[in-house]
Amino acid sequence: MKNDENKIREKRKDEHVRLALIEGPNLHSHFDDLTFVHQSLPNIGWKDVNLQVIMPNLVLKSPLYINAMTGGSERTGKINGNLAKIAKATGMAMAVGSQHSGLRNQSLADTYRIVRRNNPDGIIFANVGADIPLDLALRAIDMLEANALQIHLNAPQELIMPEGERDFTDWLPQLEKIIKKVNIPVIVKEVGFGMSRTTLRMLKEIGVQYVDVSGRGGTNFIGIENRRREKQEYDYLSGWGQTTPISLLEAQTYINNMEIFASGGIRNPLDAVKCLSLGAKAIGLASPILRVLEREGLEEAIEELNHWHDQLKTIFTMLGARNIEDLCTCPLIITGEVREWCEVRGIDVAAIGRRGEW
Repeated sequence: MKNDENKIREKRKDEHVRLALIEGPNLHSHFDDLTFVHQSLPNIGWKDVNLQVIMPNLVLKSPLYINAMTGGSERTGKINGNLAKIAKATGMAMAVGSQHSGLRNQSLADTYRIVRRNNPDGIIFANVGADIPLDLALRAIDMLEANALQIHLNAPQELIMPEGERDFTDWLPQLEKIIKKVNIPVIVKEVGFGMSRTTLRMLKEIGVQYVDVSGRGGTNFIGIENRRREKQEYDYLSGWGQTTPISLLEAQTYINNMEIFASGGIRNPLDAVKCLSLGAKAIGLASPILRVLEREGLEEAIEELNHWHDQLKTIFTMLGARNIEDLCTCPLIITGEVREWCEVRGIDVAAIGRRGEW
């Protein structure tokens, strides 16, 4: 019975990768409702831009990091190995996918450990679900000698997943136990459905300091799990959740007292800069990296991410921003559906549009 469960889990990991690659990037995005005010006199040079991110107990060379994708099967172990090589070559942090497979089946643990072997000095995030017992969370950290622990929140995915969980009553108290016992940063992460002020308040109240709001717009796990269902009857839920721009605007109350990360639907370096301007400290990329890696190869993926870093510095320079802190003073105009959401929710978009001008 246990072997059958392991085989099902490995098969699911491979299916997730296959289905994620089928999905193309969204052509229309809420990021298009955000527009920077151009600065004709930026008063800095390209060489003046510093992309380093300094947070309590965590320093990143780059604001871009490789977000949680995979692990738990032979194929996905090879992908993790290559992602680790990309992270090493580009100076990016990297999160592995959910380690539950490796924790339950020691023969699969190496599909995660390969990340540390291939990037021995890099910043690596372990990854577990919110239902994980404390002892297994600690084992996940040890498996990778991890610098931080991601705990993912994926209730919609579990509910649509044919073999998924149906009870989430223990998630919040379990998170609190882990936060109190783990001595490295714990990043509570959505998986593509975004976060609201209410969620952030609840997390803050139990001591969470690091959050990845991970909004709708990238890999759609309702869509992926629905394709695994015989009748595929949940198509109508494909638009569930808040987008990344809206999630960051919902998070404005907490920008100064929590470390906010952003991921989900980042199409290009300009989208990433918009997230940083709204207070995100780091930007997670997943499917854009996976697509290049799988279709063009390792060296091309490294080259693509080096281009992203160069383009970040270009956009910073156009805005006159030497660092991420400066970006948060750049006026950003919010229009369209995102503005409508903010008006209903009482979020002051006019103040964001006037930043740095008085």
